[in-house]
This record gives sequence, structure tokens and C-alpha cells, in this order.
Amino acid sequence: MFIIIVLAAILGAPLFTVIASSALTGFHSLNVSLTSVAINIYQLTDTQMLPAIPLFTLAGYLMSESGAPNRLVNLSRAFLGWMPGGLSIVALISCAIFTAFTGASGVTIIALGGLLLPAMISEGYSEKFALGLVTTAGALGLLFPPSLPPILYGIISKVSIDHLYRAGLLPGILMVVLLSAYSVVVSKRARVPTTRFNVKAAIKSAREAIWEIPLPFVILGGIYSGKFAVGDAAVVTAAYTLIVEVFIYREIPLAKLPTLLRETVVLVGGVLIIVSVSLASTNYMLDAQIPVKIAEFTLRYISSPLTFLIVMNIFLLLISCLLDIFSHIVIVLPLLLPVAQNYNINPVHLGVIFLANLQIGYCMPPFGMDLFIASYRFNKPILMLFRVTIPFLILLLITVLIITYWPELSLFLLRYGK
Repeated sequence: MFIIIVLAAILGAPLFTVIASSALTGFHSLNVSLTSVAINIYQLTDTQMLPAIPLFTLAGYLMSESGAPNRLVNLSRAFLGWMPGGLSIVALISCAIFTAFTGASGVTIIALGGLLLPAMISEGYSEKFALGLVTTAGALGLLFPPSLPPILYGIISKVSIDHLYRAGLLPGILMVVLLSAYSVVVSKRARVPTTRFNVKAAIKSAREAIWEIPLPFVILGGIYSGKFAVGDAAVVTAAYTLIVEVFIYREIPLAKLPTLLRETVVLVGGVLIIVSVSLASTNYMLDAQIPVKIAEFTLRYISSPLTFLIVMNIFLLLISCLLDIFSHIVIVLPLLLPVAQNYNINPVHLGVIFLANLQIGYCMPPFGMDLFIASYRFNKPILMLFRVTIPFLILLLITVLIITYWPELSLFLLRYGK
């Protein structure tokens, strides 16, 4: 059965069938009733954060189908275009915010790339720099609320999602700041001209985005201040986005709304099926003591938590470009979490490290998904995308090392919140 399951995975069988088959086979080998799988799947319905997934996904679909990307870029450019490297910083911030709401870096490259790349080239940036920035910036928002990966991590690991969002804020900001600093240096060397701050243009862009400007502040402020739980934030985000994009801006006709709802349901349904069967697979691995055996093996050869963390980072980076981030969360996390607990690594800190590594995997050669999306979107050779993203990847890897060996960066807001 194991050989059959592996062959099915290689031949392209849906991920949920592979995970479910492994759980059924595993429980059967332990002489445990197969009804355990159905019970484990049903347990997902008892998760309090479950409604947040479809609501945040719907908000992301609404924003990507409206004129929000244009307004976001225009607003950022009007207020930051006067700075050295201003347009590149606009690109980084815009991509981070948009990815946080859509939960998909590929969508950000497709939605914002067509706006940002020509604008940067026309401002005097080299095509290689602009391509590298837009490609890597697509994944920057995955640590920020209301991104979906922290929610899935919290469901699988049973860690507070509110805590994960708080812990991811400073590391996420550090990534944006480092890439912004590099962009400023590049723009000065290339003598990219700056534009004078125009009050009229700033007021005009602010008026155009007047209904969307409050949303990030309300969501971020509510979560980080403790006023909102993640579920509450999801309701507010979905309702507010629906009202603004459909009824105020009227950029999404009511006739198109059922299509967007259907696409949301299909995507969320696929994610929830994978997560539900992964819970069954996780329980099988616990019953079979697989994490315990892995932990014993690891402790036999690695005694230092610092050494374990660097080995874990290398492992995550190597596999991060082979599967999507959701697959990694449901497959790798149940094995990794118990091992990390043996080294007394805070599970929230581990979550930030885990997600930061997988975030980089989106643009990590040779199989990073964003590389292929950018290659298709901008009609550029994939090898060119490999080369132009290297400077940005180096900075992101430095950030991961800082996140890994400076736990206080992730845990400061968590402790401050208490």
C-alpha cells in the first residue's frame, strides 16, 4: 500500500487522497478502527477559527477583482514617491499588503506586476532589478493578518492564531525594511530621479481610496490590541470589503458576485479537505509514535537547540520549493513540532520561523512557484528570473537567521500584549 500511495502521488493524485490513504493504511496496520479517520475529520468542524478561512478568502477575491490594486499603488506612490527609491518601496509595501489580504503571492504578481514593473522601468530602474523585486515582493505579506497560512498553522499546531499574528508583525516588517534599504541603495547608484511631493496628487489618491484606507488599520489595530479575535476580524473584513467594492465603488457587479462566491467556496473546500484529512494523518503518526522516534533520532545526533534550528532552516528551504505552503503545513508540521518541543523551542516562535522559510520558498530556485508565475506573467526566461531574484533572496535569508536566533523579535509583542 505504501508503494501504491507513493506512485499515486508521483502520478499526480490529489493531495487529499494521498494523505487520507496514508492515514487509513496506517490505522489499519495498528488494528485501529477506520472510523477514527471520520472522527478526526469531523473534529475540524469544532475549530473556532474555521469561519475565518472562507471569510478572509472572499475578501481577497473581492479586492483582486476590483480596482483596489490600482488605488493602493497610486496612494503609496503619491505619499512615498518623493523618497530615494520611493517607487520600489511603494512596490514592496503594496505587494505585502495585497498578499496579506489575498493570501496568495501569485495573485499579487499577476494583479500588481502589470502596474509596478512598467512604472519602475519608466522611472529609471533596470529591468533586472524591477523583475527581481516584484517577483520576491509577492510573498512578503504571508506573516501579516489576515493571511491564511498562520491560520492553518494554528489549526494544525493548536497554537493561538492571535499570538501568531502578533509574533509575525515585527519579523514581517524587518523583511520589508531590509529590502527597502537595499532598494534605496540601488536607486541612488542608478541615479533614479525622485518626484516632488504633490499635495493635490496626494489628496486625489487619498480621496479615491478613502473607503479602503481604514481597513488595514481597523484589522491590524483590532487584532494587535486584542479588541478583535481572528474570527471577528474575518467577519469585519469580509463585510466591509463586500460593501465597499460592490455597493460603494460598484466595480464588481452583483451578477458577478455568485461567480466569486463559487470560486471562494471551491478554493476553501479544497483547503479544508486537505486540512481535515491531515488531522487524521497526524493522529495516526501520534498513535504510531513516529514523531517520538524522529525526536529520539534527532536528539541522538543533535544536542544543541541552535544546531537543530539551523538544520531545520536548511531542511525547510530545501523542501519549500517542492510543494505549496499549505501542503507543507499539513505534511511537515506534525512531524517537526514534537521534535522542536524537545529542544524547548517556543511553538509561536517556531511558527514564525516555519512560515518565514516557506515564504522564501515561493521564489527559491529551481522550483519556486512565484518564479514560474512571474516568468509567465512578464514573458521572461525562467533562468533570468533565477538570477534577478538572488540579491533579494540573500537578504530574506539573512532575515530568517535573525528571526531564528533572536526569538525576542517574534515574542516581544506577545509578551508586551500580556
